[in-house]
Amino acid sequence: MYQQLIDYYSNRSVLILGFGREGRSTYEFIRKYLPEKDLTIADKNKIEIDDNNVTLICGENYLDCVNNFDLVMKSPGISFKDVKVDENTEVTCQTDLFLRFSDCKAIGITGTKGKTTTSSLIYSVLKEAGFNTCLIGNIGVPVFENLIGAEKLTAVIEMSSHQLEFTRKSPHIAVLTNVYPEHLDHYNGFEGYVNAKLNIVRNQSVDDFFVYCPDQDISQYIDFKEIKSDITPVSYKKTSHSDFFNELFNSNEHLKGEHNKQDILFAYSVAKILGVSDEDILKGIKAFQGIPHRMEYVGTFKDIKFYNDCIATIPHAVICAVEALEDVDTLIIGGMDRGLDYSEFEQDLAKSKISNLICLPETGHNIADNLKKIENSLKIYKAKDLPDAVEKAYEVTQKGMTCLLSPAASSYNYYKNFEEKGTHYKNLVKQLGEK
Repeated sequence: MYQQLIDYYSNRSVLILGFGREGRSTYEFIRKYLPEKDLTIADKNKIEIDDNNVTLICGENYLDCVNNFDLVMKSPGISFKDVKVDENTEVTCQTDLFLRFSDCKAIGITGTKGKTTTSSLIYSVLKEAGFNTCLIGNIGVPVFENLIGAEKLTAVIEMSSHQLEFTRKSPHIAVLTNVYPEHLDHYNGFEGYVNAKLNIVRNQSVDDFFVYCPDQDISQYIDFKEIKSDITPVSYKKTSHSDFFNELFNSNEHLKGEHNKQDILFAYSVAKILGVSDEDILKGIKAFQGIPHRMEYVGTFKDIKFYNDCIATIPHAVICAVEALEDVDTLIIGGMDRGLDYSEFEQDLAKSKISNLICLPETGHNIADNLKKIENSLKIYKAKDLPDAVEKAYEVTQKGMTCLLSPAASSYNYYKNFEEKGTHYKNLVKQLGEK
């Protein structure tokens, strides 16, 4: 694989677009094997790098240079919504090249929600079953960091729509968890977002497998007759609950709620394709330690249970968390406005058993205003920021019940990512709880 990648880069003019973790990983790989190659790195932010063979393009207009290169290594977070790419310019990413040039057995997981949990469950099961495996991709580990010995690996790759948008090779086993409106500011509407996701299956062969949940109808976006791989529909709602499945679905306290049971079923289906025994699957599910910021139990302080669900950036994920926890008295919502339609979410909140709704800018304040126009029994509070919200939560949440942070929006208006926001929340909860 190394030589194929080196040859691929050697005779092309290369632009590394975006210099976050994946961009730096790409730079380090190329520089390790092609130390004298001229490279260009472009980023909206200022870059400092000591390399005489690198040209830097920084600032607001950094995307204007894209068509000046043969090959563009695009970082996942950069939107090409308004970028016109010439036919002589190839746009790709680490995930695409890993799939194209690696001889490893690749399992790819995508979806609006559940992809991190499903990926982690599959990894846990395979590890328990003795597979030489790794967990890479959108989970936070650039795929180029696992190239050594890749031909002997079974690679579990979490794939975002951003990584799949320009991907031309599909994994051996593709899992689509679900699709809901998200990242609409990145694409030209919901259809563009779904079509990016479906690149996970479009280039599969007859020797490959596609696992998906039929509870959602995606036939308007892809013709199932054109899918060459073996199609495996799996639905928790339609699964007969034998003694084994009952044990499997209830084997881990981190996996509450129907949506997590569906993720378990995805992991089970992938494992069976790979020949894993039921015994090892059960061991792997039991060994799963949960996902930080996903229905994460922070602790009980002043007789109030606090959960951090900051990874929930769409309404559907919030409702799933509320239903799974069952005793949510206070819900904290709100974040950056990305153009999502919250009207159905507002109706769900109005009908819910939640007592207190604490709303953060920007979306939370808009939802608060809209809820005041419809009938509901919620006590609605507008918080100026997260510290204000946590302080209010301690004041209003009923003892013995739960306060849940589940934003239904991204965190980029005040934080660099959902992890930073979730960590801030956990620290605030503990600081105020110990006073």
